[in-house]
Amino acid sequence: MNFRILRNGFIAWAMIISTVSCAQPGGNQTEKAMSNSKITVEVWSDFMCPFCYLGKRNFEKALERFPEQSAVNIVWKSFQLMPGLKTDTSVNIHRFLADAKGWSLETATQMNERVGAAAKEAGLSYNFSSMKVANTFLAHCFSQYSLEKGKQSAAEEKLFHAYFTEGKNLDDTATLAEIGVELGIDKEETVLALRSGKYSAGVVRDMQQAEQLGINGVPYFLINGKYVVNGAQPPEVFLQTLQRAATGK
Repeated sequence: MNFRILRNGFIAWAMIISTVSCAQPGGNQTEKAMSNSKITVEVWSDFMCPFCYLGKRNFEKALERFPEQSAVNIVWKSFQLMPGLKTDTSVNIHRFLADAKGWSLETATQMNERVGAAAKEAGLSYNFSSMKVANTFLAHCFSQYSLEKGKQSAAEEKLFHAYFTEGKNLDDTATLAEIGVELGIDKEETVLALRSGKYSAGVVRDMQQAEQLGINGVPYFLINGKYVVNGAQPPEVFLQTLQRAATGK
């Protein structure tokens, strides 16, 4: 897949730039994780971002090839590309993108098809025809809740799959509760947790941290508080960065 084409043609969705650089360390959660793991990877992403799912899968492919993968701790961070988005499941995703960016429907459809082709090469299936336009704040609250349950990585995968492949509404408590059941979490407990508003603070905190770090596009991978990879880079880029983090070079 020509990532230059994706970067130039689909910049509205996410940043696709080949960047590995140094950054300031993260917050207390990062410091705690580092004390228990040689390599900590913080990932800011949004469930409505097609490149975030693609970046996740490419990172996982790199991790499979990384000799010290057992020493890697992954912390998923909340980020919203469109925090003010109003959920409207009746809107076609192609039309939504076209209206949001001032593009023609044909252009928006072609862009979605292009990123869908990239996802397919990575082993993912993006069903744009069934995707639901939804605010992702509640889904991020669920991710924060799943972290407390020790199931965040599994939850992240299920949330991305639910949005891009299954066409589920992520701004729906019942839908998220069912995902919780799939993770072995009590359904009623999940409903109560989401309705309590308890996990909103964690979402806001992650987004504030992203602002402090100057993050304006996702996915954004921060490794050991120092090495940065922006965008859905090929597995080789992630692998090289993990190797750098392991050696401290």
